[in-house]
Amino acid sequence: MSDKKRWYVVQAFSGYEARVAESLKEHIKMQGMEDKFGEILVPKEEVVEMRGGVRRKSERKFFPGYVLVEMDMDEDAWHLIKSVPRVLGFIGGSSDRPTPISKKEADAILDRLQDSADKPKPKTLFEPGEVVRVNDGPFADFNGTVEEVDYEKSRVTVSVSIFGRATPVELEFGQIEKA
Repeated sequence: MSDKKRWYVVQAFSGYEARVAESLKEHIKMQGMEDKFGEILVPKEEVVEMRGGVRRKSERKFFPGYVLVEMDMDEDAWHLIKSVPRVLGFIGGSSDRPTPISKKEADAILDRLQDSADKPKPKTLFEPGEVVRVNDGPFADFNGTVEEVDYEKSRVTVSVSIFGRATPVELEFGQIEKA
């Protein structure tokens, strides 16, 4: 990577981030401007949820509506980005003179992408003290309070009131829902 390339944030129509990224790559190739552009990313992370007792992986955008573009900003590169359909513009700076995000911000995003690839996050996050409803298993339809959350194993310890006594029960994320 040359020292001149920096990361810029391009705003796209929400839901069209992947299409905008593809269009950008095609436009860059057609214009023969590969030397001015580096990576083009739609920041996504892998999430895991339990549905019907089956562990499912899916992707969630963590900056919906934005595409990260590594580029050497000049007049031609700016016009190329602006000419792509469903691009609203750049974030930061002025509309005709966008500013790149800092190296620290770019690294934080790239690290998050890497972490997500290594270990997916659960789709729903639970916190100790939160009241949840058990929707599966022998304690279905009971309400309980989250005591502990183990994201590594996708399990949660819930304190359920059985015959007037609080009893800790270990459940999978898929067996509970926010009350």
